[in-house]
Amino acid sequence: MITAAPGPLEAYRARVARSDIAFDEAQAAVAESLELLRQRIIRWHQPGRAAKLLTFSKAPERPRGLYIFGGVGRGKSMLMDMFFASAPLARKRRVHFHEFMAEMHGEIGRWRKSSPADRKRAANFVRGAGDDPIPPAAEHVAQDAELLCFDEFHVEDPATAMILGRLFEQLFARGVVIVATSNCSPDDLYRDGINRQLFVPFIALLKHELDILELDSGTDYRLSRILLAPTYHVAEGAAAAALLDTAWADLTDGSKGALHSLSAHGRTLQILTAKGVARASFDYLCREARGAEDYLMIAKAFPVLIVDSVPKLGAEERNEALRFVHLIDALYEQRVKLVCSAAVPPAEIAPFVPAFERAASRLIEMQSKDYFSERHRAA
Repeated sequence: MITAAPGPLEAYRARVARSDIAFDEAQAAVAESLELLRQRIIRWHQPGRAAKLLTFSKAPERPRGLYIFGGVGRGKSMLMDMFFASAPLARKRRVHFHEFMAEMHGEIGRWRKSSPADRKRAANFVRGAGDDPIPPAAEHVAQDAELLCFDEFHVEDPATAMILGRLFEQLFARGVVIVATSNCSPDDLYRDGINRQLFVPFIALLKHELDILELDSGTDYRLSRILLAPTYHVAEGAAAAALLDTAWADLTDGSKGALHSLSAHGRTLQILTAKGVARASFDYLCREARGAEDYLMIAKAFPVLIVDSVPKLGAEERNEALRFVHLIDALYEQRVKLVCSAAVPPAEIAPFVPAFERAASRLIEMQSKDYFSERHRAA
């Protein structure tokens, strides 16, 4: 066991005392639960545990982890970071869930391509696993981390959905403690996914192994930051990019983000996303063949969308203008919060399209405090 930072409850109270953040009763309750988990980990790693394991005496049981879910911007990641910094373990890892699963798919692929001789020489060789790549993949993880903290736990990819149950069973069996944050409850994971009935046992496993906490503060603290600044920026080039880069950093806590795939009716969109915030250019969204269903898919998936470089359109760009109208309609109906850069004010983007008058009006309303106070109408 190693010396770590102050516990999450102490760290939370200190930030409130410094006026870095406002006190939130729901956040404080989650901080208390994380502090209890930290104390259980300390007891789990009490002196003599290793000796008990070697002598087959009864050792402290692995602490139950936590699954923390709630709306975007409620402080889930902040609280988990406080816990992670204070967790008194040398082997621990905090990782975005999609990044972790990409690594797992890569590890599984490498194992399948390895020769039997190479597998036996591997550090994560598991006797009796045979050709099954899941136990070695879990062993690979467990060798590096007794504690795994996942940010943005979300499942949409069928390939991921089909291996999660067996992978997590193996991780739990190896004593890995898991803490996860998510925008949705376990019951809503992989909703409407292909062969979801095969995924349902994984949800039961999560509920059995983790304590489920809802962080329902009712306040999106991340969005409150951008209410202090314009969300529709009339700017171009480097100046526009810098403004939206700042908005991205503020809304995602400085995350680099990762590409997220959305698929429907045989079409796939690749959108940069982090912490419930998506970002794409006008050209990608509106100069390529898109339909209203594509924009609705985006609007239901992401509470916040940043759109780069909306141009002043010419009469020959009617299709692009109509796609932008459909995009704004979808965002407005789902109460998505829009941050964008544009060459001109809303009314001047495409005045030659009669339907654009409505879109321009909505773009103005979408900058209002009242609009920002409304909840995202997710799928």
